[in-house]
Amino acid sequence: MVETSGVLVDIAFWVCAAVAVGFGVLVFVVDSMARATYALALSFVATGGALLLMQQSYLGVIVVLMMVMEMAVMAVYMVMFMGMNPALMPMSMVHSHRWAIGAAVTTFVVLGSGAVLVPWPTRRGAPSPDVTDALGRAIMESHMLVMMIVGPVMVATIVVGVVLSSARTRYDRFGDDLDQPAADPPQEVR
Repeated sequence: MVETSGVLVDIAFWVCAAVAVGFGVLVFVVDSMARATYALALSFVATGGALLLMQQSYLGVIVVLMMVMEMAVMAVYMVMFMGMNPALMPMSMVHSHRWAIGAAVTTFVVLGSGAVLVPWPTRRGAPSPDVTDALGRAIMESHMLVMMIVGPVMVATIVVGVVLSSARTRYDRFGDDLDQPAADPPQEVR
C-alpha cells in the first residue's frame, strides 16, 4: 500500500505540474484580460497543489490563498473599471514579441547556467524536524509586525492609485444609474 500511495502522489504531482504549465501558457494564448486572469489563477492553484504534494504545507496554502485572492481582486477591478464586456474583448496579452522571446531565452540561459555551473555548497547542520514549522516561525516571529502593517498599506496603495488615476469615471459622467447626459465639458480622451 505504501508503494501505491507513493506512485499516486507522484502521478498527482506531475498532473499538477502539467496543469500549472498548461494554464501558464494559456495566459499568453487567450485573447482577453479576464480569461488570462482566470488562467493565471488556475496555474497558481496547481502550483500550490504541487507544493502541498511535496509536503510544503505552509508554502502551498500561502500560494493558493495569495494567488486566488489576488486574481479575485484583479477580476473585481476589471469588471468595476472596464465592465465585463471590455474585459472579455479580444486583445493581445503579449507585446514586443521578439524582445520578449529574446529576454525569456536570455534569462533561461543565464539562470540555467548559474544552476548548473555554480558549485553548490554542502549542507552544514541538520534540517529542522518540522521544516514547515521552522519556516513559519522564521517568517512570522520576527517579522509579524511588518506582515501586519504591509497588508493594509498595500490595499491603501492600490485604492489611492486607482482613485488618483481615474479623476472622472463613467459614474461621474452619467450618474449612479447611468441615465444622465454626458458631462459638460466632456471627459478628455487620453
